[in-house]
Amino acid sequence: MTVELPSLVSELAGLLDVKQFNDYCPNGLQIEGRPEVRRVVTGVTANQALIDEAVRLQADAILVHHGYFWRGEEPVLCGMKRRRIKTLLDHDISLLAYHLPLDAHAVLGNNAQLGRLLGWETTEPLTLHNKRPMGLVAELAEPLSAARLRTRLAERLHREPMHIDGGPSKIRRVAWCTGAAQSYIHHALSAGADAFISGEISEPTTHIAREEGIHYFAAGHHATERYGVQALGQWLVERFDLEHHYIEIDNPV
Repeated sequence: MTVELPSLVSELAGLLDVKQFNDYCPNGLQIEGRPEVRRVVTGVTANQALIDEAVRLQADAILVHHGYFWRGEEPVLCGMKRRRIKTLLDHDISLLAYHLPLDAHAVLGNNAQLGRLLGWETTEPLTLHNKRPMGLVAELAEPLSAARLRTRLAERLHREPMHIDGGPSKIRRVAWCTGAAQSYIHHALSAGADAFISGEISEPTTHIAREEGIHYFAAGHHATERYGVQALGQWLVERFDLEHHYIEIDNPV
């Protein structure tokens, strides 16, 4: 089946409640392509490799978590940005991007999907952004050692996390926020978490974890944010009977 592009954009805006977010980029349609959509490609970031694969698959639209036009970046269409956008326009492919709305969605969001992947039942939000949950907290049914949690992350995310060992011998309460949310370690401490999981790490994170007594796991920005777009793509299949292809473009960060 096919769906008209404006209808697709409208449905996603309502589903993800995009108007409620003060974000670093526009959420929704960023590049307009052909007026009807039948085949959708999803991926984490709208890089050239993803676009080229969408061209090969003759996709009508690409849906990503990391799109274009970030706050504070150069607005000119030169170099890499020109090549990316030119490829989309030449092949009449739409680009849709959802950043914070996709992090925050209670079912399809990156944080919800990561918790589901790790087998945890959420007890509360980590914090709020524009009155929407950002990050999650869970009480573990069975306490884990830091080594066991590290192994679970490696097995489920298919990459070895960086672990800063600063917490107790048994982890009973865990908090997480995907992507570059290492600064949310302060929210994890306020929530009484024994461990905090995010995507990246910065220099101060190590000292905060050690001195405040919490385990920190940097499990990968890309690795922790692969799952929201896949869930959203599956939602499109069920809602509109569209054809969906998730494309994994490796990124070690």
